[in-house]
This record gives sequence, structure tokens and C-alpha cells, in this order.
Amino acid sequence: MAALTAALPATAGTCPASTTCSTTVTFTVTAPDGLTITVPSGPVNIGSGAPGGQISGQLGSITVSDQRATLAATWTASVVAATGGFTTGGGTAPETIPNTAVLYWSGAATGTTGSGTFVPGQANAAAAQSLDLSRTAFSKTTGSGANSATWNPTVVINVPAGAVAGVYTGTVNHSVA
Repeated sequence: MAALTAALPATAGTCPASTTCSTTVTFTVTAPDGLTITVPSGPVNIGSGAPGGQISGQLGSITVSDQRATLAATWTASVVAATGGFTTGGGTAPETIPNTAVLYWSGAATGTTGSGTFVPGQANAAAAQSLDLSRTAFSKTTGSGANSATWNPTVVINVPAGAVAGVYTGTVNHSVA
């Protein structure tokens, strides 16, 4: 009668000769900064112009930094003007330029890091959009890992013919998700 023997599993660090002895290794890659957007501190003066004309100028560098280090590292940066438009004086109708008269175009990226596809919300002046609604300013549609994009958007103000003289102030809000 033959003896039956069962092979016992090797314990950690002990294996018979000519046998591969395995150790499972784990580690963590951290992403401390997450997804952030940096905008110029204001106020930013984009120029001057007459009633019935246009005022155009760049806001300064906007940067999205994605340090989440995810497999699908996509994001969308949005832009919208604050409610109430751009005002001077008491903010009456002739002292207000509505957000429908405020146009935005991101233009091409002035710099990117990481891999993937970076897409301007409005590639050129012909694609400019009013800031009365939230618009896509820039996005990253493919890629993985850490990345960033910087652009210098242009704001165009279509000054109403009935606008009064003054320094107009309003807010352009950027966000990223």
C-alpha cells in the first residue's frame, strides 16, 4: 500500500530548493494636490473704448493643474460672468453692460504638461461666446496621470451705444471639475 502525502503550502520566507518563493509587495502613489485652477488676481484692466465700440484684452494666464494621477485624467474648466453684468456708478441701465455683451475666447494653450488631448473652449475670436451662461473654457478629453494646461483668454466687450462714461467693474468666474 502506497503512502499518500500532501504537499503543504510554503510559509513566508521558507521554500524548498528549486522552488520560487514569492512575497507580495504593496505601495501607495499619492496625489496630494488634486485638481486646481489658478486665475490672475484682479483687477485686470483690459483697456478702454467709446460707446458703440469694442474693448478687447487678455485676462492673463489661467492654469489647470491635475495632480490626481488618475487612469482617466480628464477635466473641464468652465467660465461665466457674475450675475449683474459690468457696472459703473449706481449700476442703472445706462451704467450696466450686460453679460450678453461680454464675449470670451480661450485661444490655444500657451503650455501643457502630461499626455492626452487638451482642447480650447473657443479656439479663436470667431468662436467667442458670451458669458451670460457657463461656457467651456478649456478641457482635457483623454490621457492619464498628472497634467496641466495654461491659456491666456481674451475678453471682448461690445459697449452699448447708450453706455455712460466710467470705469466698469464685473467678475469673470472660472472653475474646474
